[in-house]
Amino acid sequence: MLNFLRKNKIAAGVLAIIRIYIGYQFIHAGYEKLTGGGFDASGFLKGAIASSTGDHPAVQGWWAAFLEHVALPNAELFSFLVQWGEVLVGIALILGLLTNFATLMGMVMNFSFLFSGTVSTNGQMILLAIFVLVAGANAGKFGLDRYAMPYVRKYMAAGRNHKEDTARV
Repeated sequence: MLNFLRKNKIAAGVLAIIRIYIGYQFIHAGYEKLTGGGFDASGFLKGAIASSTGDHPAVQGWWAAFLEHVALPNAELFSFLVQWGEVLVGIALILGLLTNFATLMGMVMNFSFLFSGTVSTNGQMILLAIFVLVAGANAGKFGLDRYAMPYVRKYMAAGRNHKEDTARV
């Protein structure tokens, strides 16, 4: 199964459809936040913090503490990161550019929403994203990764070689 996901052209096509679907979901959500008249995450954060009390809390205490002491005091920054993060992840996934990184960042956002008590489509998107992430480079085969990744690999190899050369000196 792993070999099929990572090397098969049919799998690459199916993964492209999944990748574009996830990208559309992200870009749609982010665009609504950007054009909706000023997105402010503080109400969402306060609601998530409030959901951490009671007999069966929807939000775990450790996450509520993070939201209360880190995210809420910086709600303006988190609002910016959420709306632009969703748009940029969406664009990258639709174009198939830096697919693995974009998928990972999308999963971080989905998990953050899940931890905050919002189920919605987050679980479904995480499940689909796992397939994209496990497939590695094959998920971006029918996208801009086909052109970008050889350049990235060359750049990374040059950086590694430079580090090794300076370590020898």
